[in-house]
Amino acid sequence: MSATLVVCGGIVALVALVVLRGVVLSRSRGHVLCRLRDGVSGWKNGVARYADGELHWIPFLSLRFRPRHAIARRGLRVSARRREGELWAVDCGTISLAMTEDALTGFLAWLESAPPGAHLDLT
Repeated sequence: MSATLVVCGGIVALVALVVLRGVVLSRSRGHVLCRLRDGVSGWKNGVARYADGELHWIPFLSLRFRPRHAIARRGLRVSARRREGELWAVDCGTISLAMTEDALTGFLAWLESAPPGAHLDLT
């Protein structure tokens, strides 16, 4: 019976850590709630942050604080934009992002504010 309590306590602690991590990420400065679909699976919930010319996407259901996807601004093109319920979805190559209208405005401004020549493919 004590082994069962230890296992249950461990599961409760793990769930509490994941929930606490999600709250910290969603309330951190510079992070926006963002869903991601990478073409092979459905939408995944997470947060996005802008860092060093990249958009870092961090999933909610993970213990790591490191981003799962790092999308470089250089050469990034938005091919389509559409409504997905309450959110706006944008297609960027093989990845789709869904976010609120305010977050989408910030994302598009971030793309447009790239240094001159950043969108040129010189290779």
